[in-house]
Amino acid sequence: MKRRPLAIAAGTVGVLATVAFALPNLPPNPVTDSVNDTLFEEKSRHFVTAADAPRQEKRAFALPAWIPADATDIRIRERSSGKARVIRFTLGATPLDGPQCSSGTPKRQTGPKLGATWWPRGTRAEERPECRDFYQYQVTVRGKRVYAWTDGTPSPTAG
Repeated sequence: MKRRPLAIAAGTVGVLATVAFALPNLPPNPVTDSVNDTLFEEKSRHFVTAADAPRQEKRAFALPAWIPADATDIRIRERSSGKARVIRFTLGATPLDGPQCSSGTPKRQTGPKLGATWWPRGTRAEERPECRDFYQYQVTVRGKRVYAWTDGTPSPTAG
């Protein structure tokens, strides 16, 4: 009889461990969004076009100003408790005019603080700083696909 509570506890721990491992890799839906926001303090959104996403600088999921207006398939994952975020989008007819920091010296960033199933490995060597927004981003361009991340470091031009 004393084995039953132990079996229930072991089963519960097993289910919770499976959920914790699988949850970040599941497609976004109301359940995973709610759990990600609560447990992992992360939120994700997908926008079909740049016109569907907010552009105001300090709003949640706002696109940086340097992302072309005809970008598509935009995925954003961001910390709900801070400014860290990762962004992936596909370029349209308008080319990305190149990540740049025209004034000031870019600050060293430690690396993306978030992960997503759509985020590739090994972008670090290809990254270039982008400082034309409030936050400094590290940007990698692979063909028509663009990957950008920030840890919330303000751009040198942000005042």
